[in-house]
Amino acid sequence: MTVKRFFGASARECLRRVKDELGPDAVVISNKPVDNGVEIVAMTPDSLDAISQQATAPRAAAAPASSASSAQKPRARDDDYTVTLSPAARKAPVVRPWTPYETAPAAATAQESSPRLRPLPPRSPTERDVSSAPQVASSQRSAAEQALHAAVEAQPAVTELRDEMRVIKSLLERQLAGFAWGEMARDTPVRALLLGEMIEAGFSGQLARRLVQDMPEDMNLDDGRKWLKAAVNRRLRTLPTESDFIDRGGVYAIVGPTGVGKTTTTAKLAARCVVRYGADRLALLTTDGYRIGAQEQLRIYGRILGVPVFVVRDGEDLRRTLADLRDKHMVLIDTVGMSQRDRMVAEQAAMLMRSGEVNRLLLLNAGSRGDTLDDVVRAYAGEDLAGCIMTKVDEATALAPALDCIVRHGLTLSYVANGQRVPEDLHLPNRNYLLHRAFKVGAGDTAHSLREEEVALAISPRSSSALGASFA
Repeated sequence: MTVKRFFGASARECLRRVKDELGPDAVVISNKPVDNGVEIVAMTPDSLDAISQQATAPRAAAAPASSASSAQKPRARDDDYTVTLSPAARKAPVVRPWTPYETAPAAATAQESSPRLRPLPPRSPTERDVSSAPQVASSQRSAAEQALHAAVEAQPAVTELRDEMRVIKSLLERQLAGFAWGEMARDTPVRALLLGEMIEAGFSGQLARRLVQDMPEDMNLDDGRKWLKAAVNRRLRTLPTESDFIDRGGVYAIVGPTGVGKTTTTAKLAARCVVRYGADRLALLTTDGYRIGAQEQLRIYGRILGVPVFVVRDGEDLRRTLADLRDKHMVLIDTVGMSQRDRMVAEQAAMLMRSGEVNRLLLLNAGSRGDTLDDVVRAYAGEDLAGCIMTKVDEATALAPALDCIVRHGLTLSYVANGQRVPEDLHLPNRNYLLHRAFKVGAGDTAHSLREEEVALAISPRSSSALGASFA
C-alpha cells in the first residue's frame, strides 16, 4: 500500500508532485493549509483497491447510506478533486483536473454525494499567507508604501534624464540652425550676408527673415540693402506733419515705464502747443504723487509757459477736473512712472478710459533691448493708444530694436526726442535719419560684433526648420 504526504507552496504545485510520483490516477485523501503552504495526502489506485477488499460486507453496505446522509448536508464547492470510497469509485477512481472558479456541470451532481475537501484559492508561489482582514489591509499598506518609496527614489533619476533630453534637443536644434544657415550661405550668399547684417544691427530675427525672404533673388549686395531699407520704410508709420497732432487737440496722457522721460516730454509738447495756440488754451495735469519733486517739476514748467497745473489723485478727481477743462484745446496728463510688469499699469489704463476721451501716448526708450520694448508695448497696448514717442535717441547706439518693435506692432511714431532741452529736443520723425541709424552696424570690432559662425546661433532655434525651408 502506497500512501504519501506531499508539501508545496500552493495546491497546484502540490498536485503536480502527486501526479509525477503516483501517476495521473492518484487518489487525494486529504489536503489542508500549513504554515509554509499546502499539505496533501494521496495514494495510488491499487492501494485504494486493497483497502476496499479488506473491508467487511456490513461496512461496505453501510457506506452508501453514509454517503447518502452526507449528500443532504450543504458542502462547499471543490473543483480540484472528488474523493469517494464507493464501489463505483473502486471501479473507476475519479480524478478531475483542478480548474479554479469553474462551475461544475449539472450532470456531475450524482458524483457529488460523497464528502469532498475544500480547496485553497489559487495563489502565486511568492504570495504570503494571510488569514485575516487586518493582515490583508496591513499587507496592502506595506505594498503601497514600498511602491511610493520606490517612486520617490526614482524621481531624481527621471528628472535628470528629462534635463539631459532637453539639453540634447537644444543642441540638435542649434545644429540644425547652423546647417540651414550654411545651406543658405551656399545657395544665396547675398541673402545670407544681408540677414547677418540686419541681425547684427539689432533687428529681430522674425522681421529680418521675413524681409530677406521677400527680397528678389537677382539683387546684388548694394541693391539688396536699398531694398531692405525701402521695405522697412514702407512698414513704418509716422506722423506726417505736426498739425496732425497739435491742431487736432484733445486730451493726451503720457504713459511709459519709469525714467523714460514722461515729464520732460510733456513739457516739450506743452511748449509746442503754447507757441501755436497760446497758454490759455492748454492745461497740464499730473497724477505722479509717488516720486519726490515730480509735481513741483511740472509746476516749474507750467510757470515758465504760463500754463495752469492741476494735481489729480484718483479717477473721480480726474473726471471732475477734465469736465472743468473741457473748453481747453489740449490737455496733457503726466502719469506715474511704473514698471511694465506692475499690475498698476492695467489699473492706470482703466482709470484713464473711464475718465472720458483720453488718448495715450506711449514713450519708448530707444536704448532698450528689443524684447524689453516688446514687453512694454504688450503692457500698455489698447484701443486708446494714439501713438508712441521714441525718447533718448541721443543715448542709443542702435535704433534698430526700437524701429523693429514699432514696425512689428503697427504703432504710429509721432515724435522723436533726443535730449533734455525744452522744447528744442523734440522733432518729427525723419525717416532717412532713422533708417540710416537703424541699418548702421557698429563701427569697429567690438565685444558685441557677431562673427560669421555666430550668426546662426543668433537666429532662434525654433525657427531653424522654417529658415531652411524659406531659403532652400
